[in-house]
Amino acid sequence: MDAELEQTLTQGLWSHLFTIAGFLLAIFLIARLVSEKRQPGSTFAWLLVIVLIPYVGVPLYLLLGGRKLRRLRASKSRLLPALPGRGEIPPAACASLSVASTVTANGACEPVGGNRIRLLTTGEITYAALEEEINRARTHIHITAFIIGRDDTGRRIIKLLARRAKDGVKVRLLLDSVGCMFLSRDFLHPLRKAGGEIQWFMPVLPFTSRGSANLRNHRKIAVFDHATAIVGGHNLAREYMGPTPLKKRWADFSAVIAGPAAALLNEVFIADWCFASKQSADALHAEIPVAEALQPRGDSELQVVASGPDVPGDPLYEGILAMIQGTDRSLTIITPYFIPDEVLQRTLIVKARAGRAVTLIVPARSNHPVTDFARRHFLRELREAGVRIMLHGPGMMHSKAILVDDRLALFGSPNFDLRSLFLNFEIAVLVHSQPDVLAMKAWVETLLRSCRPAGDLPRKSRLWGNILEDLSRLLAPLL
Repeated sequence: MDAELEQTLTQGLWSHLFTIAGFLLAIFLIARLVSEKRQPGSTFAWLLVIVLIPYVGVPLYLLLGGRKLRRLRASKSRLLPALPGRGEIPPAACASLSVASTVTANGACEPVGGNRIRLLTTGEITYAALEEEINRARTHIHITAFIIGRDDTGRRIIKLLARRAKDGVKVRLLLDSVGCMFLSRDFLHPLRKAGGEIQWFMPVLPFTSRGSANLRNHRKIAVFDHATAIVGGHNLAREYMGPTPLKKRWADFSAVIAGPAAALLNEVFIADWCFASKQSADALHAEIPVAEALQPRGDSELQVVASGPDVPGDPLYEGILAMIQGTDRSLTIITPYFIPDEVLQRTLIVKARAGRAVTLIVPARSNHPVTDFARRHFLRELREAGVRIMLHGPGMMHSKAILVDDRLALFGSPNFDLRSLFLNFEIAVLVHSQPDVLAMKAWVETLLRSCRPAGDLPRKSRLWGNILEDLSRLLAPLL
């Protein structure tokens, strides 16, 4: 009996100590959470999870809670030097100086002229451009991919890259370890066997740092010979692109860029690659014929905006906010997932009530039902304020773009949600040249032909619908 009592007391003591330790750790994490630079919704959501279910919330925050990684930012800043001869890049006389200055002050590149841009408005056009550039490359192919499909499109791209690697072209493929987690070694073997290099960005196991499981490289960049790039929203899978039409292919948007802006996109790739591979950035820069890479190719004025945990500020978020605030006549936002923070939501409402023509294009039904529930509240508020809400369908729309007053546009990998704006590694391009903005406007008008007005948006009615919507919106900052 004494032994049983002693065992019970020991178990009770350890349980008590674990409870105290968990309580103290939760207090420490709450203090750290409050001190971090986060938008209020994210802070509140993490507070609820940590306080109400600490045995789940504490380990989750330790695993996923990081947003800005100081060591990552410091190491990558050393890997992103200014290009030699940067003074040769043609300056851009952009019309939207306030937006350009805002994103530059937050860590993005300055606008550059001398570019040529071609819009890629379908999956077939995008695939044809990608295959053409792969076949045309003479020395280098650098690709960052969030998703490569285990399908005919993904296999065909790997086969093309392997063939070029055999030809002596330096092929480097950087894969996000979560987006591409189901790719097998056999799938990638042809490229490795041909001499191509493959690296995985921030592997989930083993954990490289706090938040490594949550901070994903969502950038989609392909650079050829340091001077031509494809950037946008397309992943390398059949639902996004392919050589032949597909009935269920998603609507998406990218562009081919030639000129100094492509060289800057290559700089972003090099920084990401060297961080993942631990290779020397100086060695990769030594491969670049700078004079050729910076040679003007056209009249387009573009600004490369890299955003994420490796950038000191939030250039993407503050740039979008500046675009909305600077709208004089019309604003169009195209996004597959719409989960704004309170500041962006209220700014859109104010602009609509002030008489600006604000249009939001979203898929009628996205591939993530949780985000569709989370967006309902925001869409109802915007609709009541006078925003025109257009639902794309049938079929998924994955395009991401913003247009302001026929004078400024933005496109790239980021969605209009909290994950893209505050957590992911993202890449975007600001278009300052009016002819290119008008070309994007023509694409938007084509996109609108596949849209219908939102009409009566779903309102809270059923008990489970209320719970799902409220819970989705509450947890939206963590999605």
